[in-house]
Amino acid sequence: MRVFLLIFAFASASLAYAAAPRIAGADVKAIRLVVQAQLDAFASDDGAKAFSYAAPGIRGQFGSPEVFMAMVREGYAAVYRPASVSFLPAYRERDEIFQPVRMTDGDGQVWVARYKMEKQRNGIWRIAGCSLIRTADTAT
Repeated sequence: MRVFLLIFAFASASLAYAAAPRIAGADVKAIRLVVQAQLDAFASDDGAKAFSYAAPGIRGQFGSPEVFMAMVREGYAAVYRPASVSFLPAYRERDEIFQPVRMTDGDGQVWVARYKMEKQRNGIWRIAGCSLIRTADTAT
């Protein structure tokens, strides 16, 4: 049942991407830069910097960089220390923007991190959430 749900969720996202209006190239670039900057901050264990790329709602939920980093280390190991990263096309689903990123963890398991992005009033993109989906793939 869990495999079905993962396949259904991924297929739904793919269909949503195919039918969704395109995202402006400048926004695509800015979104990727924010996600990559947070991944770089994780790699250097810079909790304050990683936390700074989170949207206000996420910052409010976790309260501090230390709590945020502990959650990422414990629940998102593939995001915290990916062995490889490749960006998939960003897409719009209803009124939300998502940036999927294919990641391989240290054990060779392949994941898709689905970043929910939020454009702030000042025009800057921030990460408003991340769901991690384990795929059936393994790195070769």
